[in-house]
Formats: sequence, structure tokens, C-alpha cells
Amino acid sequence: MGIFSRLGTLIKSNLNDLISKAEDPQKMLNQIVVEMQNQLVEAKKQVAVSIADEKRLKKNWDEQVELSAEWERKAMLAVRSGDDALAKEALVRKTEHDKQQVEFEKQWRLQKDAVEKLKDQLRTLNDKIEEAKRKKNILIARQKRAEAQKAIQDTMRGLSDNSAFDTFERMTQKVDQIEAESEASVELGGELAGDTLQQKFKKLEAAPGGGSDMALAELKAKMGLGPMPDARPALTSAPEGEAAAGDTGTRADQKR
Repeated sequence: MGIFSRLGTLIKSNLNDLISKAEDPQKMLNQIVVEMQNQLVEAKKQVAVSIADEKRLKKNWDEQVELSAEWERKAMLAVRSGDDALAKEALVRKTEHDKQQVEFEKQWRLQKDAVEKLKDQLRTLNDKIEEAKRKKNILIARQKRAEAQKAIQDTMRGLSDNSAFDTFERMTQKVDQIEAESEASVELGGELAGDTLQQKFKKLEAAPGGGSDMALAELKAKMGLGPMPDARPALTSAPEGEAAAGDTGTRADQKR
């Protein structure tokens, strides 16, 4: 029964204490489970030996019962033959087998009870080992989760001075500045390249409202609600003096 005592002591130990030890909990737990399995194998061997002893005692008991019955039959045969002396000798031998029969029966019953207890203990130990395996998996999961949390906290503590985030902010401002300078360069390049006079007229033609007003007038003309607009650009009105001079010159030309 020593092996059962050792197994019981091992299984009853508090596995949670391993987390606080210097050893790697996962390796320690795996090693403990392996040791439990090895000891369970040895325990099964001992129980198997006890079962074999119980079966042997039962066989011996059955043999003594058969021998007692056999010598009783021989005694009866001697009585029928009229040989009482031989019958007495047969009965003496029967008595010896009866005594052995009683002793073997007693030993067999004791061994049978012991085997049943060993089987119950073996089942209990097996259940405890399976429970230890499940607990091992839970503890290993807890260990890995704790290690991950610790790693995150260590990283966050390393960033507690905001140096990395300040660097990101400076780089963001720098990129914004580069983008603004690039847009300004493109804008200046477009304004100063090519015929500047032509570009002024393009801006005039693209003035807000001009295109939409023309489109609206064309739509109304198409619907018969107004005249067709003149697509030619309107000439800028000349000053009054210039207009008068122009009219006089025209009239003079007409008289000639």
C-alpha cells in the first residue's frame, strides 16, 4: 500500500503553489503528470498481483472441496465393500481436506475483500490523476495569460514617457508641411506656366454662375420660354467720350 500513500500525497499537494516558484510551471506540471502516470502503472501492477492471488486462493479452495467430496465417495465405496477400516482411513483424509477447505475459503474471502478495496482505490487515484490533468491545463493557460499581460504592461511602462508618441506627432506635422509645400508648388507652377493672358480668360470663363446661367437660358429657349442666348462674349462698354467719337466717325463715313 506504500505506492498508494505516495500517490495520495503527491496528488493532494497544492499545484497552484508552482506558479510562485522559480521553476517553469508548465514544465513542472507536465513532469508531475508524467510521474503520476508512472506510479499509476506500478499501482495497477500491484493490484493485478493481488487479483492473481485471489484467483489462486479460490482455485485452491475449489480443489479442497472436490478432494473432500472424492474421499467421502471412496469411504462410501469401502463401506459398501464391507471394509470399515479402509472407510475410516478415507474419512480421515476427507477431514484433512475439509480443514484445508475451510482455511482456503477464509483466505480467499479476505483476499477478495482486499482486492475490491484496491480496485476502488485505483479508480479513485485514476480519477484524481485525470482531474490533475485538467487542472494542469487550466494552470498553464493562466500562466500564459499572466505572461502576456506582464509583457503588455512592460511595453506600456516603456512608453510611459510618451517619447514614441511625441515622435509620431512630430512626424505627422512634418508630413503635413511637406504636403502643403507640394500643393503650393503645383499651384504656382500652374499659374506661371504658359500664356498668362490665356489663363486669365480661362478663369473668367470658369467664373461661378456663368456656365450655369448660360445652360439655364439655353434650356428656356429650347422650351420656347425665352430667346436663344448669344454665345459670343459681351464686349466691355467703352467710355462715353470714345463712344461719341466712334459714332461721329461713323456718321462722317456714311456722308462720304
